[in-house]
Amino acid sequence: MGTGPVILGFDGTPVSERMIAEVGGLLGERDALVVTVWETGRVFDLTAGPAATLAGPVAPIDMRTAEQLDKAAHDSAQRTARRGAELALEAGLRAEGLAVADEVTVAETLVRLATEHKASVIGVGAHRHGRLSELLLGSTSKDVLRLAPCPVLVIRDES
Repeated sequence: MGTGPVILGFDGTPVSERMIAEVGGLLGERDALVVTVWETGRVFDLTAGPAATLAGPVAPIDMRTAEQLDKAAHDSAQRTARRGAELALEAGLRAEGLAVADEVTVAETLVRLATEHKASVIGVGAHRHGRLSELLLGSTSKDVLRLAPCPVLVIRDES
């Protein structure tokens, strides 16, 4: 097990809020890095994606609008990370928020950060996505469990 901070994957959902409270209750005063991952350039993909599949003329992409939307996504991720850090502080952790732009999956980003920081634990919330959710974890939590270099604490959605 690493000696570094706890890495907490936070997306602002109720299950991720609950995960932070649970980790704080279990681990007490520990350093924590609350991570919100956002996909840089995703807006550019969305503006080009559907148009590529349509037959006929394609409207030009307004790059200024796409850049503004990408900046808005970044700003939103920063606010979410700060909110997660506030929750972690309330839960008794010594926390810092971090918004990370990455081009790989959320799980790969969390695992990369855990490796870089020699994390002691990764905390994630598992969202329920349907009837099979009681048997299966979401793809992010499942991939973190598979790839993590340290123990993983998964808190499942109660709904």
